[in-house]
Amino acid sequence: MRCVIQRVGRAEVTIDARSVGRIGRGLLVLVGVESGDEATDAEWSAEKISRMRIFADDDGKMNRSVVDIDGGLLVVSQFTLHASTQKGNRPSFLRAARPEEAVTLYERFLAALEREAGRPVARGVFAADMEVSLVNEGPVTIVVDSRRRE
Repeated sequence: MRCVIQRVGRAEVTIDARSVGRIGRGLLVLVGVESGDEATDAEWSAEKISRMRIFADDDGKMNRSVVDIDGGLLVVSQFTLHASTQKGNRPSFLRAARPEEAVTLYERFLAALEREAGRPVARGVFAADMEVSLVNEGPVTIVVDSRRRE
């Protein structure tokens, strides 16, 4: 499971000009499920993201997590995170999990993140054509990949 985490001042997901999820200060998390991912990947990723210290403390050091600052969480599924660009100019998405496999792990990730954060998580709609808008603070953008836990 690959996640791109962006520290945001605000973020919103819309479908057909209708808001389906929005947050103020917090984390926008783009989630790509890879073929072969398991429940442990979803659980590990949720724990890692909820505890990642990327918000400033009183001394200006990145020392607080999204949970510590009571920040928002907005999660959007994005299979293109597993694009292969090695051959030619058209990306291949063969490594991305099939939708029927991915939706189960995506939902498991959401439940685990809500449990870790102790509050509801805003979200996009799985496999929908969405527009995502955000204000990246910092900017801070970090990739977390459950297959690279070292």
